[in-house]
Amino acid sequence: MSERTSYAAQPDLQADCGNCFGLCCVALPFSRSADFPVDKSAGTPCGNLQEDFRCGIHQRLRDQGYNGCTVFDCFGAGQKVSQVTFKSVSWREEPDSARAMYEVFPVVRQLHELLKYIAQALDLPAAGPVHGDLRRAYERLDALTRDTAEMLLAVDVDALRGEVNPLLLRASELARAAVPGRRKNHRGAHLMGSRLRGAKLRGASLRGALLIAADLSGADLRDADLIGADMRDTDLCGADLRGALFLTQPQLNAARGDARTKVPQTLERPPHWAD
Repeated sequence: MSERTSYAAQPDLQADCGNCFGLCCVALPFSRSADFPVDKSAGTPCGNLQEDFRCGIHQRLRDQGYNGCTVFDCFGAGQKVSQVTFKSVSWREEPDSARAMYEVFPVVRQLHELLKYIAQALDLPAAGPVHGDLRRAYERLDALTRDTAEMLLAVDVDALRGEVNPLLLRASELARAAVPGRRKNHRGAHLMGSRLRGAKLRGASLRGALLIAADLSGADLRDADLIGADMRDTDLCGADLRGALFLTQPQLNAARGDARTKVPQTLERPPHWAD
């Protein structure tokens, strides 16, 4: 991979539903709530899943009460499990493989999420001092995602996170070091419902912060570290998220924004945001 190629933009880390066996619609459970209109147990196909593994109400998910589906992102794990781990043989074609497929999918999804974070760190020029270690970690995890189902089910994802997190933290520190002024530290902070309208949070650490229903409208979140931040129903109307570190599409999808919200070029403005 050349130095000019964006790691985070790699197709392997983007969901490709056309090459997946609808795994998120089958393997994962959900409960009747504000995010789903019905209960569904793990391993049971969603009632909206069609024979071709497509969603029958994909364009109307929010209208039908399936908000949770519009937030979820497998980071490319669905097609990896479908096409690589199980060699393009679906759970419908080979029912005996279904249970293993459903159990492998969440594991690979977590590994792909880690790969996504590493990829974002590799795209940070300022994180050059740790790029070597990050590349080795990326190559190791990528190889692991291509292993057998038996090997994947034996993976200790928490241990792998423990190895990767220090590298991501160091990359974050290096990238945010260039931000002028004092950088605020809200790592792991409980900020549910907090009124932070217009807050100056450029280069801040919000790693693992609880931002559920927090008012961050008009806030300056440029270059802020948002890895693992819970942004469900967070008000981002008019906020500036350009250059935000480790921000993911699911985080944006779970938040509220509008046409004034500035998002990183690598992410998409959620279609359900206000105009």
